[in-house]
Amino acid sequence: MRRHRITGLLGAIALAAGTLAAAGPAHGLPRADPPPAEFGTDWHDPLTAAPPVARPPTRSCQVTLAEAQFRDFTPYRGDYAPPAACGAADWAAVVLRLDGKVKGRQYDRLGHLSLGGVEILRTSTPQPSPDGITWSVEKDVTRYRDTLARPQPVEMLIGNVVDDTYTGVIDVKVTLTFYAAEGRTRAPDTPDRVLPLTHPLITTPRNTERLLAEVYATGSGGGCEEYWYMTTPAGAPYSCTADGGPHREVRVSVDGRLAGIAAPFPTVWTGGWSNPFLWYVTPGPRAFDVQPIRYDLTPYAALLNDGRPHRIEVTVAGLPAGQSGWSTPTNLLLWQDEARQVVTGALTRHEESDPSGHSRWTPAGPGGQHRVDTEGAHRLTVAGYLNTSRGRVDTTVTRSVHHTSAHRWTEGESLDALTATWTDEESVTHGPTNTRTDRTYTMDGETTLGAGDRLRTVLSLGDRADTVTLRGGRTVDASRLDDRYTGDATYTANVPRDQRHAVATTSARHRLYGSQAPGGCYDRTVGTTQGTVTVDRRRC
Repeated sequence: MRRHRITGLLGAIALAAGTLAAAGPAHGLPRADPPPAEFGTDWHDPLTAAPPVARPPTRSCQVTLAEAQFRDFTPYRGDYAPPAACGAADWAAVVLRLDGKVKGRQYDRLGHLSLGGVEILRTSTPQPSPDGITWSVEKDVTRYRDTLARPQPVEMLIGNVVDDTYTGVIDVKVTLTFYAAEGRTRAPDTPDRVLPLTHPLITTPRNTERLLAEVYATGSGGGCEEYWYMTTPAGAPYSCTADGGPHREVRVSVDGRLAGIAAPFPTVWTGGWSNPFLWYVTPGPRAFDVQPIRYDLTPYAALLNDGRPHRIEVTVAGLPAGQSGWSTPTNLLLWQDEARQVVTGALTRHEESDPSGHSRWTPAGPGGQHRVDTEGAHRLTVAGYLNTSRGRVDTTVTRSVHHTSAHRWTEGESLDALTATWTDEESVTHGPTNTRTDRTYTMDGETTLGAGDRLRTVLSLGDRADTVTLRGGRTVDASRLDDRYTGDATYTANVPRDQRHAVATTSARHRLYGSQAPGGCYDRTVGTTQGTVTVDRRRC
């Protein structure tokens, strides 16, 4: 893996191609004792400030989906059958849980789990302590009811390398817990069909009345696309270059026509920014919960309902031609009109701005800093209608993405800094209902290599989203997410682990308000010092 000087100090972080939900502190609540002066050979088990997955108070059944030890790139394969005691398929909720453990020395690894070809989990792993860690991942997978209702083959992979140096064997167990719909607890609205996009040509049911795509897009696999947000245009004296710089956009097309755009989330994995001490206990937003990008493709449903195969493709704009480094597994979620064999309609509008994505390199003066300023933007509006059994339903989808960043570095890259903001604004009008979601992702950090090879990283990350649903012009639902991380970590590079004299403070605060939050309000802060949890505060 070709890396710049600072990130290369830890060697290649080989994230193998293929929610951490609030994993409880394995060593109890924050202790009154002062934290150690520096990191030792063990630290608190990984946890996030995110809320636990909601579970209804109904009878439940559990199925083991996978149980494996990952030492190499051999996938686990097994068979799944739905439980018989909690309903035939109309469950109130289905919760996936991964329990993992690893000890010794190991890099972060990327993993995926699929059921009948449908990807239901994409996750990464924490880096272990010599004494070993355990962690848990939880995810609500109720929306995959169609897949879960039938026996399916299971495939899971967390690609790993185990040798004399990297000794960590990743040991995991994955279960599904099904909650029955009974009494006042009813089954939620879920897709009638879930189709994996394993081939660009796909034929959908002819009575489809709503169509979403979800793309688990990750820049990973080692190499520069793992740090796509820091690449520089060709010609700039930096170790990770891309022809057009760092602007990326994840696009969906139908029969060659652009159907959806989105800003990728700038995930920082648990070895990111050259400093694993930032992430040993508190990972950055989404590092263990790789959430898919969702696109509403309903305006194209009439075209797809003709009974013939159509080409649906996912691409990453800005990725240099012929270069690998992105994974984009995709599922199609479809709702069908049970009262119609065929739902007709038309695509009525397709308006696209000229996509922009340009970087300007300003060379460093004597003893100064190089700088790359990047800006990119794109806007797409598509509209169509369907003649459903309930009458004509019009759908209009507008999405606008924008990215600005300033990347600074010195000769030799002993200083490397980035300040960046991505916005992704989406409006979906479906009949009388309009849902608007405004997303903002931020990254502001600097890594320096100073005297005595002391490497310091100071970094803040943000993941924010505001969603409002209107019906007939009146607000019927609203939610706000604000997930923030800050960290400051220093260690001595290029020495054995026991000579690094590492220190770090981190803080993760997850706030969620509105219909998506337990009780309408959730606010938790987790703070650490030298791997010890010093703050675990809940406000709501």
